[in-house]
Order: sequence, then C-alpha cells, then structure tokens
Amino acid sequence: MVQASLKAKRDGVGYRTKVPRNVNMENLQNGYLFSEISRCKLQHIEKFPNAKLISLGVGDTTEPLPDIIASSMAEYALALSTPEGYRGYGPEQGYEALRKAIAESFYKDISVKDTEIFVTDGSQCDITRLQLVLGANVTIAVQDPSYPVYQDSSIIIGQAGNYKDEALKCRNIEYMRCSPQNNFFPDLDTTSRADIIFFCSPNNPTGHAATRKQLEKLVEFARNNGSIIIFDSAYASYILDDSPRSIFEIPGAREVAIEVSSFSKLAGFTGVRLGWTVVPEELLFSNGFPVRNDFDRIVCTCFSGASNIAQAGGLACLSSEGLKATESMVQYYMENARILVDTFTSLGLEVYGGANAPYVWVRFPGSKSWDVFSEILEKTHIITAPGSGFGAGGEEFLRISAYGNRKCILEASRRLGSFFS
Repeated sequence: MVQASLKAKRDGVGYRTKVPRNVNMENLQNGYLFSEISRCKLQHIEKFPNAKLISLGVGDTTEPLPDIIASSMAEYALALSTPEGYRGYGPEQGYEALRKAIAESFYKDISVKDTEIFVTDGSQCDITRLQLVLGANVTIAVQDPSYPVYQDSSIIIGQAGNYKDEALKCRNIEYMRCSPQNNFFPDLDTTSRADIIFFCSPNNPTGHAATRKQLEKLVEFARNNGSIIIFDSAYASYILDDSPRSIFEIPGAREVAIEVSSFSKLAGFTGVRLGWTVVPEELLFSNGFPVRNDFDRIVCTCFSGASNIAQAGGLACLSSEGLKATESMVQYYMENARILVDTFTSLGLEVYGGANAPYVWVRFPGSKSWDVFSEILEKTHIITAPGSGFGAGGEEFLRISAYGNRKCILEASRRLGSFFS
C-alpha cells in the first residue's frame, strides 16, 4: 500500500481517499468573483511593484470606526479579563438588548418584534444558513445582475442544476433581468414562478433602490405564487430618497418575506462581522410550519452566536451618539459616490447608481467587462469590478465602489479622467 502511494506521487498523483467530491462544488465553474479580483490585484502588484494601486473593486469600508463604537468594544473586551465582566456563550439568537435595539432603530413603525430578529455574523453567512433551511428541492429566482452569493450558494446546496449556456446560467434558476431599459426592476409578467426570490435593494451591483410601487408589485407577485422573498437590505442606510428601507414597509410582506441585513456597510463592520435576519412569525411553509422555527433550529445547530464583543459594538452603533456617527460615515461614502458619478458623467459615459447606494454602475457599450477591467487596471492602476461577474446582465458594465479614502477617490477620478479623455 505504501509502495503504491509512493508510485502515485512519482506519477504526479498524490494519495487519494475514497470519498467522492461533492458534485455541486464541481458545478462552480469559476472562482468566487471577489477572490478573482484579489488574484488580479496580486498579479498586478507583482508586475508593477512601485505602482500606487487604488482599490475600488471589492466593496470594503476604509474609514476608522467611530470612537463611541470602538471604545465600547474595547471596554467589553477588557472586562472579559475580570471575574465580574467575563461572559462565555450567549444566546444563539443574539443578546436581547441588541435585538430590541435593532427592532426599535429600524423597524419601529412596521411592527417587527425583537423575537423575530436573529443577530448573526453577517448577512452573507445568513444567506447560506437560509439555504440549509430551504434545502435542495426548491426553485429560485435572482436579479440579473446580482450579488454572486445568491447563485453560488444555490449551486452548492443543489438547487441550481447544470449550466444551460455559455453565459453560465443555471438550468433551474430564473434570472430576472434588471437593466436601464426596465428601470432595474424585472418584468414580473414574464417571470416564471419560483419558490424563493432573492432580491437586493439597494441593489449590489447596480446601485438601484427599488421604489415603493416596485416592491408592492414584488410582494403581490410572491403572494400570488406562494413564494418566499429573501430581501437583502445590507445597503438600506444609504437610501437618501423615499424608497423603502425594508421589505416590511410593504403591506402583506410579513407572510412572504425574510430580510437579511448587516452592520458591515452601515458601521464599517466588514472585519468586525455582525448582522441580523428577520423571520416573521406569520411566514409559513406549505404545511403550515413556521419558517422561523426551522431557522432557529439551524442557527442553534450551526452557530454559537455572534461575538459578544461585536454585539457590544452593535449596541453602541444604535445609541443616539452611535447613530449620528454611522450616519456621518454613510454621508462620507455617498460624497465619494457623487464625485465618481460626476467624473464618469463628465466623460460622456452612461452612469447609474451612486444616488442611493455606494456603488456606481458604468456602461461601456460593445465591450467585455473583464476586458475593460483589465485595461483600466493596466493603464491607471485602479481596481474595479467587472459587471459580468455579477451575471450575464452585467456584461458591458463595471461596478465602481465608493468605499475609499477621499484622497484616493479624488486621485482615482483624476486618473480616470486623464485615461478616458
């Protein structure tokens, strides 16, 4: 047996177990988008070691945490070194004080109860936990373009089926095209029924915030079809007009929707990791069993609760001083977005987003988005995000992130202006 293993190594094949690979993982045709962007970034740094690279690709916050928030976490962490302040496991669903603060801060006028809120380590993780609740035998619909996690998690769990065309669309996924031609909202009259509808507003990557009328249509569509909406409101704090910040502002949504959200972009918690999911008591499976109960079971089985330190930071975010500080951070990034929108608009390009979201969605007609990404990186040393990485509907577009230091945003605008002019 040992000799056989050594022979396998000499032949270029390492020792293998007898465990088959998950066939769903084999269906993930490409690397995860943002990992691919990071790989391109490292290759560029190796090629141009002295270049001053500006990253406007991955939507990662850049500005320091407000003192009120950082100091609250520091004090909590320090208290863990004392007999009085030490805490171990907390409730898997999150501390009651934080759940109540979330309900009061974001859902006060729409009757979401603290017992319907699950505090977690972020909306991306919760999307996967929800997939465990739903299982492989449901059909799904996603916006096109959309955040890659919706499709990728569906492939991993076994919902998506095989790819049906060169655009890497999965056979069992309904793609709801969202483009400038339909005001970034799908034509629901031609959309096939799906059990689960992933919907993000403000949308990542297009930056479009769905209007009240659009969300009313979405809820009506879900109710008529007996579907469940998984509504991603991670960027709701960036909405500046009267667009709804929660799906639960829409009458009837409590019977057909789940909402996932996050402190990541609201408070700069991309590294701290804290978010929440709302599962209303009225939301039932076809057999009448509460969806909330199954999500609670998954959370208790697969998760030991969000970090106590992160939750202390979350509470500080939702204090009166914390809310002012986070609002200031949001305004800072939205000013960055305005600068980028003005830059691309002045160059005569087709520009969307940036008004209710920290993303600017720029079209380059007739071009492949990865080609434009590569050319801009090569000539300006600026990282962006190719639109096709968010789905076939993103071809010809780039997503530009407004997360960055103001000095870097201004320098990026200067370089882009020089390059395109």
